[in-house]
Amino acid sequence: MARNPSASYSLTMRLEIPSEAGSFALVAAAVAVAEGDMGAIDLVRVSKDHTVRDITVSASDSEHGQRIIDEVRAVPGVTLVNVSDRTFLMHLGGKIEVSNKVPIKTRDDLSMAYTPGVARVCMAIAADVEKARTLTIKQNTVAVVTDGTAVLGLGDIGPEAAMPVMEGKAMLFKEFAGIDAWPLALNTKDTDEIIAIVKAIAPGFGGINLEDIAAPRCFEIEGRLRQELEIPVFHDDQHGTAVVVLAGLLNSAKLVQKRMDELKVVLVGVGAAGVAVSKLLLRAGVTDIVGCDREGSLYTGKKGLVGIKKWYAKHTNPRCFNGSAEEALRGADVFLGLSGPGAVSADAIRTMADDAIVFAMANPDPEVPPEEIQGDVRVIATGRSDYPNQINNVLCFPGMFRGALNAHATTINEEMNMAAARAIASVISEDELSEEYVIPSVFNKAVVEHVAEAVAEAALATGVARKDATHSHDVTEIYR
Repeated sequence: MARNPSASYSLTMRLEIPSEAGSFALVAAAVAVAEGDMGAIDLVRVSKDHTVRDITVSASDSEHGQRIIDEVRAVPGVTLVNVSDRTFLMHLGGKIEVSNKVPIKTRDDLSMAYTPGVARVCMAIAADVEKARTLTIKQNTVAVVTDGTAVLGLGDIGPEAAMPVMEGKAMLFKEFAGIDAWPLALNTKDTDEIIAIVKAIAPGFGGINLEDIAAPRCFEIEGRLRQELEIPVFHDDQHGTAVVVLAGLLNSAKLVQKRMDELKVVLVGVGAAGVAVSKLLLRAGVTDIVGCDREGSLYTGKKGLVGIKKWYAKHTNPRCFNGSAEEALRGADVFLGLSGPGAVSADAIRTMADDAIVFAMANPDPEVPPEEIQGDVRVIATGRSDYPNQINNVLCFPGMFRGALNAHATTINEEMNMAAARAIASVISEDELSEEYVIPSVFNKAVVEHVAEAVAEAALATGVARKDATHSHDVTEIYR
């Protein structure tokens, strides 16, 4: 089934069109024949014989974009001057930069920002390292760390190829939470080396966001860094996903009037995200989770299970169900897809219980096309922005780190994750809650505010906050 046109595959065509009545209509018709979505139409210049226009068109993928180009190129009398891919243009030269917070325009500015005045600030920090949170960027900075081994749905593409994603992550930190984030793409896959590098750079950061590191190494890397560092360490692919899934499920369960402890959940994709989602759901009161991988359900005693999957089988699937994901869906209340397209069929989804909840989160192609199950289930959520109910980690990590940094937290614990999930869910009032609105928009500014406040309060309540974030910092402290 063809995907809807998206800005991520948009292109701008510069066309030289004859100055004759009906010429542009032929161009528009060609775009329509190719099923493109025409957007902006900009006039570049006009002459007696020709008009030059920039036409922006959205496609569903690269092949669709080429089809649109070919149709337009075939229009009689129209010259295709050039084509620009808008997504690639956005990435030219990178998407982020460093800018100064204070100007340096005079000798006085220079003497305070750098030598000799800076020496006094250095000595103040040397005498009390905690002052680095007040007197340096540490109080508002996060390192976004990857080894490029599990980038989006692309897999192990290397640290250089991972950089556009890390830059994008840094942009989201800044845009949604005002946090300065630095992308750090590491040219190593060695677990011990990654841990050593992150520990070595930690003094300059208030938090560490691990990103796109493949399982099972990601579990050990995060676990050891949490033990060995006194700043928040957060693997977003695990816990960010878990927080947003729980937020959506809390509201979905409320909508269909089912308690969390009576939900029968089938989860497909027992990787880093799937394990973290399951752990948080268990903490939220869900008791019946059947996790499935390519070999079917995981259960206690299943041969061949090692590591995290052995743990998973022990702590989930209380009925010891032994079968395929499609078989497990019969009578289930919730399907959580964290795998890939085609993981389950629409027919299997139709065997679920009444008022079923389906979170098909594989991106860009969901486990089951939403169009095929529309009307067969009560709630549908995906990882895509062009369908209702987008399960997007940006609902979590900006507010999570904002709250943790505000509280000078030493870690991010499960109580903070739970608080974040409930805060996200609470943004939608009972009057607003509907089948197509169980999770708020990523552009809803109330999300970061709610999450940051809830996370800071949870950090304080669980004893991992060095500072009560509800009280403003007393500037006079820096002189003490």
